[in-house]
Amino acid sequence: MSKSLKLQKEQQQRDLETRYESSYHQGSLSSVNRQSYAAYVSSSSSSHGHKISKKEKKLSTLSKKEKRSYLAVDKEEEVIGYVVPVFRSSHLATQDLMETQEEVKEEGVGYVVMRNLFSRETDFKMRTVKKSRETSLRESAERLALSRKMHEKEEFQKKMNPDSLTHPPEFVVKPRGQTVWEGKSVTLHCTVAGWPKPRVAWYKNNVLIDAKSHPEKYVTESQYNMHSLEIKNCSFSDTAEYRISALNVKGESSAFAPVIIKRFKEGEEVTERPHGFSPEYGVTFNTTIIDKFDVSFGREGETMSLGCTVIVYPTVKRYQPEIVWYRNGVALSPSKWVQMHWSGERATLTLVHLNKEDEGLYTLRVNTKSGFDTHSAYVFVRDADVEEEGVPVAPLDVRCHDANKDYVVVTWKQPAVEGSSSIIGYFIDRLEVGTHHWTQCNDTPVKYARFPVTGLNEGRSYTFRVRALNNSGVSRPSRASDPVVAMDPSDRARLRAGPSAPWTGMIKFTEEDPTVGVVPGPSTDLAVTEATKSYVVLSWKPPIQRGHEGVMYYVEKCLVGTDTWQRVNTGMPVKSPRFALFDLAEGKSYSFRVRSCNSAGVGEPSEETGATTVGDRLDLPSVPGPVIPIRNTDTSVVVCWGASKEVKNLVGYYIEVSVSGSGVWVPCNNKPVKGTRFVCHGLNTMDKCVFRVKAVNAAGYSGSSAESEACIVQASIAVPSPPTGVTLQERLRDYMVLGWQAPAKTGGADIRGYYLDYRTVKDGITSKWHEINLQAVTGTSYKVTDLKENVFYQFQVRAVNRAGISESSIPTVPLECKEWTVAVPGPPHGLRVQEVRKDSMVLLWEPPTFNGRSAVTGYYVDYKEENGKWRCVQERSTKNTYMKVTGLQEGVSYMLRVHAKNLAGVGGPSKATDAILAETRPGTNEIVVDVDDDGVISLIFECSDLKANSQFVWSKNYEAFTDTSRLTIQTAGGRSRAIFNDPSLEDLGTYSCFVTNTDGVSASYTLTEEGLKRLLDISHDHQFPIIPFKSEMAIELQEKGRVRFWAEVGKFTSNCQVEYVFNDNIIHEGKKYTMNFNKTTGIIEMFMDLLEVTDEGTFTFNLVDGKATGRTSLVLIGEEFAELQKKSEFERAEWVRRQGPHFVEYLSFEVTPECDVHLKCKVGNIKPATEIAWFKDGIEIEEDDEDAKKIKKSDEVLIFDIGKVRLGWAVIRLCSSWDSIICMIIIMNAFLLNAVFYICYRLCYAKSHSPL
Repeated sequence: MSKSLKLQKEQQQRDLETRYESSYHQGSLSSVNRQSYAAYVSSSSSSHGHKISKKEKKLSTLSKKEKRSYLAVDKEEEVIGYVVPVFRSSHLATQDLMETQEEVKEEGVGYVVMRNLFSRETDFKMRTVKKSRETSLRESAERLALSRKMHEKEEFQKKMNPDSLTHPPEFVVKPRGQTVWEGKSVTLHCTVAGWPKPRVAWYKNNVLIDAKSHPEKYVTESQYNMHSLEIKNCSFSDTAEYRISALNVKGESSAFAPVIIKRFKEGEEVTERPHGFSPEYGVTFNTTIIDKFDVSFGREGETMSLGCTVIVYPTVKRYQPEIVWYRNGVALSPSKWVQMHWSGERATLTLVHLNKEDEGLYTLRVNTKSGFDTHSAYVFVRDADVEEEGVPVAPLDVRCHDANKDYVVVTWKQPAVEGSSSIIGYFIDRLEVGTHHWTQCNDTPVKYARFPVTGLNEGRSYTFRVRALNNSGVSRPSRASDPVVAMDPSDRARLRAGPSAPWTGMIKFTEEDPTVGVVPGPSTDLAVTEATKSYVVLSWKPPIQRGHEGVMYYVEKCLVGTDTWQRVNTGMPVKSPRFALFDLAEGKSYSFRVRSCNSAGVGEPSEETGATTVGDRLDLPSVPGPVIPIRNTDTSVVVCWGASKEVKNLVGYYIEVSVSGSGVWVPCNNKPVKGTRFVCHGLNTMDKCVFRVKAVNAAGYSGSSAESEACIVQASIAVPSPPTGVTLQERLRDYMVLGWQAPAKTGGADIRGYYLDYRTVKDGITSKWHEINLQAVTGTSYKVTDLKENVFYQFQVRAVNRAGISESSIPTVPLECKEWTVAVPGPPHGLRVQEVRKDSMVLLWEPPTFNGRSAVTGYYVDYKEENGKWRCVQERSTKNTYMKVTGLQEGVSYMLRVHAKNLAGVGGPSKATDAILAETRPGTNEIVVDVDDDGVISLIFECSDLKANSQFVWSKNYEAFTDTSRLTIQTAGGRSRAIFNDPSLEDLGTYSCFVTNTDGVSASYTLTEEGLKRLLDISHDHQFPIIPFKSEMAIELQEKGRVRFWAEVGKFTSNCQVEYVFNDNIIHEGKKYTMNFNKTTGIIEMFMDLLEVTDEGTFTFNLVDGKATGRTSLVLIGEEFAELQKKSEFERAEWVRRQGPHFVEYLSFEVTPECDVHLKCKVGNIKPATEIAWFKDGIEIEEDDEDAKKIKKSDEVLIFDIGKVRLGWAVIRLCSSWDSIICMIIIMNAFLLNAVFYICYRLCYAKSHSPL
């Protein structure tokens, strides 16, 4: 027993040493093999730990409750280090094996262990000891532990054998499949073990991924057996199964990961964003992009701005997100064409002087410490107007490649529009930076969109532009390329590398072989890089032996079949190891070689090239495959096509659109696209369009593909959005009634019904979802039966249309199935809003399913601004299930809800509607009342936003028509007409029209009794129209006593006819009547030369114009007729009198300032044969009388100068060839004499008092 106690104390001492051994001492004892073995033992112990019995655990020297201390302390209990914990049970065996490592190499593991075990007892003697059961169990446990350690040691030695170290690849961590949104990036990670180190390769659908050839798409990394594949800017075509293959000499292993790229519609919000916690700032930044830019259209030369408002929450002082703009996935940098601005809230990108190079998909990316958010939209740039009709538009995307000392290759892309004829070729212009004169580089137009420009001056910078040529003329020049320097590529690489190493203060000299005067050796790797029928391009590498001075080159050519070599550049050797040869015979074969030269002489020629035939190596692309248009939105169509099968160096595709039947083709894109899918925007809604595609490479255009099938431009059909507002309307012991609101977006098709699901909830634990109805429910409420009392349920609803089933609604809160005992009614449901205008909107709802203890007697409507307080709309309740809310403020968002009431009181409110903006949207139409020419009264409503499956739904008082005999509905295109069959007081009410599958297009019209009466009057006028008169019939007395009856018509057509009536008898034109109807002025006339006694009566004009009639009359009877007849006769007599000589102004007198009296008169119709005679006191004044001297004649005025006044009378007689005498007598009596005397007195008085 004493020996047993001694062994136990020694074991405890070793445990204490192990427990308090410092980390420094452990490190000094370890080596690579020891560490490996310790790790192996640790892992093996952990993996076999479950085999240790509870008894073994009880025999451990440390109890379970004893807490280990990993601090190393000295005798004074001072902390001197930290102990790396190890497995206590294997520490002693490990330490012993470390001390005897050299012996282990020569002896077996079992022998060493046994020797070390028995070497501890020097005075070993055989004796029999009686052991207790506890001691036997302890020793058995120790033997098991020892055998396990020996097995672990053997396995470790096997693995340390070099032949055993190699093993096939094994995936420690396999790549995981991922699902991301289109336009995002995704990275696949994995860890591979194996020896030798395996080589890995990534595959997409079993096709090797070449990341070096597509650095813009793929990035691969491999470090410390960890491998990753990053797929940038994922598109829908990146959906595939990705495989990573690991290979070494021992074998191959593969792992698979599916990647799914989800595409969402334009305008649809993506709720899941990669936002995470930022430990640097201690918050999670949430990014929201609003006021987003949409698909934009510009024209060359214009300036366009794209912008978004960015909200980053929470706001951290002095922290701003990173704003990055991309075009087609390439980050943009500020330049003279691109300007960027970030105000702290709004990001703006300004494109100055638009060009076709600016067309593409623009993306705004907002990077924060928590993640990123993006928004993208396409920008289209249309060509500027051409200066001459028929010429092509400008080429685009001019770039410079392979620039050398005196040589550069210029490439460009062909334009989308060739003009009235095909493009013949292109002219290339160059401009030396710092000058203003463009120089044309080629005299003959080149067909290829690639041209080598030679003759540049080394060290100078140049820009290039390109012009297209066809039979009608030359296009405008393209946008100039970026400047390029003519210099050696090695010098350019050295400049890009940046400054050299810093100065060290030491200069080392080395002796070199003298190379001055060394003739350069032959150039190497001579090859033909390009060969067209216009030129051939050679490239080579400089000679290895060339000395320290520069080397130039001579190019020689030889016609195949001859031995004559001809130097091409005799005058001036070229400096660049590139050269373009022109003026070669098309179809002939040539060989080429190059000689290097310097000041020491011309070197040996290089190896000659093989025979090269002058001709186009690059063929035109083949015609693209079938074109398939797919409906997208009201103004866009998705076009897909088959890729060109035989094409080299594809530049892209141009898509063209034409309205079916027009024959006019318009390009959809002015910059080639490389994919086989494109969204054509800017189309007119409801146009029937066809599409075609052509491919482009450097050689030119392919033929156009076959025309697609006609596609109507309208929104595509999609699944509806989820229903909202699922509420409980009624409940009893074994059933519940649920109500919900219809989806906000129907997906462009009618909602065919709804499906409901339920699950039970108990103590916060939910069961699986179960279907309630197998047949779709058409309404927005449903009675769920066969439920269990006092059990909690959750419900969700899904909508279905022709495209499919929507996502489920948000599950309701747990609802307990038990009977309602309240007296007031439940909340109304099915709230919906129509006829949204800037100051009003109409709210409709369904009555509550649960009425309470009595029937519902009315409703109250509440409204509030989005962040305001609820207010009641009306003071008194309404019995209708609709209400027009007026007095709203334009531009403010409102929420509405409804209460129901009964005799017991007012029930709880319904679920509030979403916030609705009070505005009248552009293009909003109202219902128009129309009365046609037949007097038919109708209501007309037009919709410009009509979809393919949209329908006009008419209702009266916002309820479906029950009596269809009152109205007839006619719909054609975007116009619907509700016709009143028999208008009466029964038709009074509010008529509304709602258009399905639109964004709430609706309107209403209220027909009142007064309005109906007015419409009936108009209808009667239209059924029995009356021709209006501007002037009723009137009479006019004309010369000769002629009588004119006339009237003026206000509105008539060219078919209007007039009927002339006298005393109910129709009269016609003849000797007595002359009639005229001037349809230009609308004046009706009838003339009568004489009025006779028989003409007394009523005269009438009857008008007939189609079904319209008009009448105007004039009554001539009695004194009115007699007076008119008398005037007519007098006028006729006067006319007869005026036919001979007559007095226009009768004889009168005037007093001159000298108080003389002149008698004068004015006569008319005086002829040469007319005799004029003056009489005085009845005696004719003869020519020889003294008074004859007082007679004067001026024109048609006769004057007789009486002189001083005296009594008497004078007579003038006019005698004409008619043998008739007309006399005018004036008698100078006493009264007249007094008047003359008075006038003379006044004249003399005025004259005597004159200042003159």
